[in-house]
Amino acid sequence: MALFPVGDDNSARRSFPLVTLLLIVANVIFFVAELALGEAFIVQWSFVPRRFLADPTGDLATLFTSMFMHAGWLHIAGNLLYLWIFGDNVEDRFGRWQFLVFYLVCGLAATFAQMAFNMQSDIPNLGASGAIAGVLGAYILMFPKARVKVLLGTRIVQLSALVVLGLWIVLQFLSGVGSIMSPTDQGGVAYMAHIGGFVTGFLLAFLFRKRRGNNA
Repeated sequence: MALFPVGDDNSARRSFPLVTLLLIVANVIFFVAELALGEAFIVQWSFVPRRFLADPTGDLATLFTSMFMHAGWLHIAGNLLYLWIFGDNVEDRFGRWQFLVFYLVCGLAATFAQMAFNMQSDIPNLGASGAIAGVLGAYILMFPKARVKVLLGTRIVQLSALVVLGLWIVLQFLSGVGSIMSPTDQGGVAYMAHIGGFVTGFLLAFLFRKRRGNNA
């Protein structure tokens, strides 16, 4: 049975999650633009591996714009819920500007991880999932014992972040292996982006915590 996070414990949060909120607003603005401007806008500003490799300089902006675009209402709703639940605590620990850089770096790592497994793809890649996966990677390291409220069937229960996010990344790894074993070029969930973002977020959080410990 799937675990769907709906909230977490913010009692230890010390600051208002301004960057997290602004990232959510930016995603919503891009999604509204997608709805208004249609397929041409989506194709132009999504990341397309073959197109990028043919002209990296000309297509450079799509590395960033694609992070704020989504394939539909469920896609954006799920991503922004995860960002709101987990992003505020990670932002509080990193600090606002460092969190913004962290988020963008995770998004870039996710994009390149996905591209590495299908460089000749003409399928537009879009979504905040990779960057948000980085947030989850940092959260599981920084707050492994935090209580996360999850929808389990028809009940809301509290489980540790280690369990909730641990199960999530295991599922991504299994699905990612399956996508490699049975490759297609028809689009779908970018599992390798999720894995790349999560691992990058975990490692960056580890380095941040080690650096802060050395400076204490």
